[in-house]
Amino acid sequence: MIDLQDAGKSYRFGERVLPVLKGLSLHIGAGEFIAIMGPSGSGKSTLLNVIGCLDSIDEGRYTLEGVAIEAASEDELAAIRNARLGFIFQSFNLIPRINALRNVELPMIYSRVAPAERLRRAHAALKNVGLEDRAAHSPAKLSGGQQQRVAIARALINNPDIIIADEPTGSLDSVSGHDIMRLFSNLHQQGKTIVMVTHEKEIAAYARRVIHLRDGLIERDESSGAAVTPGILPPATLVHPCTSQERSQ
Repeated sequence: MIDLQDAGKSYRFGERVLPVLKGLSLHIGAGEFIAIMGPSGSGKSTLLNVIGCLDSIDEGRYTLEGVAIEAASEDELAAIRNARLGFIFQSFNLIPRINALRNVELPMIYSRVAPAERLRRAHAALKNVGLEDRAAHSPAKLSGGQQQRVAIARALINNPDIIIADEPTGSLDSVSGHDIMRLFSNLHQQGKTIVMVTHEKEIAAYARRVIHLRDGLIERDESSGAAVTPGILPPATLVHPCTSQERSQ
């Protein structure tokens, strides 16, 4: 599903060139749950941005579900991000002036889903993450854990193949953080591919494979040996409101 070959990425600051990824090769199969770890400056966020088509490599090859990403146009990349990838960030990235329901609807606006269908799917998505009764609440009236659940509902609204998560528990207390990770475990059980950056070993332990970066290269690639963690919601309740057929239309 995700295949990087000899990927290199550098950033230029005036006359200075800073190499971040240095010929990194990585294969991630469909349905894997991956945690990416490493010290500050190791290239974690850059690698995640490349995988999520938010940034491009300078050299090497990146193939995502059979598409050569380095050759894709901006319009093609935007379509891939909207339909095939779901993004979850540490800071939630919710729009503060609109309520939870409207935040969840946003990706469907870009997909040109009809208003009535957007409303139906958004209500179903919030119900799936246990927030049906918070649909009319603004982000400021939600706890950190609830805001992250809204962000997860938004990430899932177009039924993406891959979940991209950047420190998804970094702004949460430990109890809320583990609740969110049990939700991730349920998504993994349903076959979602999850690629997550974290600096916390106890959060990485939820993943089935942990990739350790150092100085822009993979230092270790190991199975975590994690057992499937019981979710806070039964897996059946997380069936997505948008079918694969609907998503392709």
